[in-house]
Amino acid sequence: MSATLTAGSPASPARPAPPSAAEETISTRRIVAFVAMVFGMFMAILDIQIVSASLSEIQAGLSASSDEIAWVQTAYLIAEVVMIPLSGFLARMLSTRVLFTLAAAGFTASSALCATASNIDQMIVYRAIQGFIGGGMIPAVFAAAFTIFPPSRRAIVSPVIGLVATLAPTIGPTIGGYLSHAFSWHWLFLVNVPPGIIVAITVWNLVDFDKPNLALFNRFDWFGLLGLAAFLGSLEYVLEEGPLNDWFEDTSIFVFAIVTVVGAVLFFWRAFTAEEPIVDLTAFSNRNFAFGSLFSFVLGVGLYGLTYLYPVYLARIRGYDSLMIGQTMFVSGLAMFIMAPISGILMGKVKMDPRLMMSIGFVSFGTGTYLMSGLTHDWDFYELLLPQILRGVGLMMAMIPINNIALGTLSPDKMKGGSGLFNLTRNLGGAVGLAIINTMLNDRSTLHYERLSEQVRWGRRVVEDRMASMSARFAAQGLDGSATALSQMSKIVRREAQILSFSDVFIFLTVLFASLVLLAVFIQKPSTGVKVDAH
Repeated sequence: MSATLTAGSPASPARPAPPSAAEETISTRRIVAFVAMVFGMFMAILDIQIVSASLSEIQAGLSASSDEIAWVQTAYLIAEVVMIPLSGFLARMLSTRVLFTLAAAGFTASSALCATASNIDQMIVYRAIQGFIGGGMIPAVFAAAFTIFPPSRRAIVSPVIGLVATLAPTIGPTIGGYLSHAFSWHWLFLVNVPPGIIVAITVWNLVDFDKPNLALFNRFDWFGLLGLAAFLGSLEYVLEEGPLNDWFEDTSIFVFAIVTVVGAVLFFWRAFTAEEPIVDLTAFSNRNFAFGSLFSFVLGVGLYGLTYLYPVYLARIRGYDSLMIGQTMFVSGLAMFIMAPISGILMGKVKMDPRLMMSIGFVSFGTGTYLMSGLTHDWDFYELLLPQILRGVGLMMAMIPINNIALGTLSPDKMKGGSGLFNLTRNLGGAVGLAIINTMLNDRSTLHYERLSEQVRWGRRVVEDRMASMSARFAAQGLDGSATALSQMSKIVRREAQILSFSDVFIFLTVLFASLVLLAVFIQKPSTGVKVDAH
């Protein structure tokens, strides 16, 4: 109202419209710099999943065991999850320009090193370096988006960063499958080198968002860093390896669980007592940020969980190779790409309530997972088509307003630290989600196998007739009919038990996302208009 009265006053020497327009004008230099940063973030997030559909090719190339090859992905995730919350402090100390340039250059160099790895030990070390350095690029983009762009432009910027954050891990298997199939697994990493060099040069020359504060180095909390690394690194290890090693029955899991607790105590103690904590947790005092981070956590469960589940089903049950998995997974990525500008229009021009947008996204995602609960062993591309479309639509409808709700109301001094925490919750959600999903797949598969085995027994007419038919068919092929039929029946029972365990996981995800619709009522609607000076 005050703005209207001032504008209408004849004695007013200056109208508010020009300053508002000036505030909304973003220089071409900053736009190009931001685009380069977004591309750097895309590479860092993409590399989480780019190897997922091609692990068998990497395993063969490095002569690694099945247990060792999983560390190609695990090492990256552990290192990245430590850097993401740390990046907020580093950005304040070094400036966005220096941190992002170092991260882009280091990520590019470590990507080249990954391509030169001749054994699994080298690959694990190089992937850890790649993940740690690359993790510095992700929060910087979110912080820059909400720092240099006014609220009126966020309807354009939020879909971009939301699309990248969700699209990159979704199409990772598609790009990885194509590269390893058309060329070799080395190109999973070499593909980062040319764009990485361009990003590093562009950011160094164009980014001018902030200035370094080197005085912070003298107050660097080394004990806080030690606690952070021990807490998050060990937690990621426990969540990754726990489902495969019977959790605390395994000595290493038990030891790292203790390290997790000790590291957490040290980290939180320093976070609340240090003069300059390595991670500023005060952003959680903002209710919207706290709930937005919770939603981001659950979104991470769905995002990374389904990016893992679909390839596992297609490989184990359908026998797809990396290229076929990538082609099937491309549907969700395409749906996200189409939905991103639509979500921007709904948030910007239509000004739809972000809480309603989130709810629609959660319902869409939950509907897709509910449809997948009817999964059978012969589901193929067309049966998976609609659930994947609903997944892509749901992710974009939910991710964009969640970004605005969580970061849109933070003060500038809280933005860098808050951005790191916000992105950490999504990655931790993915880690926790994968641990739950793997545990459910293992436990429920065993349970369903036992129950189905009770039904497939001698004395049941339908079973004896099926066994007799199979025995006769195999005997006609010159095989031991009875033994081959028994082996084949065991495989069928095990396959169906796995299918039922997949259905249980999809039901769990459906319930999880349905519960988020209820939580959306606790969110305060953030302002989407241009901020006007109250004075």
